Amino acid sequence: MSHAPAECPLCRDDHIEHYYADSRNYWQCLNCQLVFVDFSEHLIEADEKARYDFHDNNPEDPRYRAFLDRLVKPLSERLEPCSVGLDFGCGPGPTVSLMLEELGHRVACYDKYYADFPSLLTQSYNFITSTEVLEHLREPRVEVHRLINMLKPGGYLGLMTKLLPPVEQFANWHYKKDPTHICFYAESTFEWAAAQWNLSLEVLGSDVIIFKSGN
Repeated sequence: MSHAPAECPLCRDDHIEHYYADSRNYWQCLNCQLVFVDFSEHLIEADEKARYDFHDNNPEDPRYRAFLDRLVKPLSERLEPCSVGLDFGCGPGPTVSLMLEELGHRVACYDKYYADFPSLLTQSYNFITSTEVLEHLREPRVEVHRLINMLKPGGYLGLMTKLLPPVEQFANWHYKKDPTHICFYAESTFEWAAAQWNLSLEVLGSDVIIFKSGN
């Protein structure tokens, strides 16, 4: 087993314990409860992108749309008409943006590998979506802080990522088997984030999270 990381990649606390080991080592921050893969066991970016290239997220697939609608529907119910947003980590087949545009909103798309337009990260938005992205982040504090700072007052940050299950279920949890998944968030992790960044929090089921920035 490798030595414990010096700090948590989300909250920067140094109270870290070994959580689990299989082909990778997993650590847990005792402050924010984030579970994360040992830094030395992350894929290099070329291998990470190669796996993403195999994703078949078809915007015309009704099952994929139904999956995403579990965020799109509740988020759209909270938005003012003709809101302007950003889909962060849109992937090779942007779909959330299309679904929200069909509801009358305007949505820009950003992705490190597939839509790398840095100027989009310097603007402000009524809402930001990020679906199945947080579990891939090497530096979650940097990215989450960036997203929150891009929200206009009263703006929404809508996320999809599987919540960490009880520890006794972790060994057989399918979500950790993807080698590009390196951060896993408990509900208490999002509660910590809400307190840290002065956000209101709604957890809608096992993988839908909506933050609202202060007015």
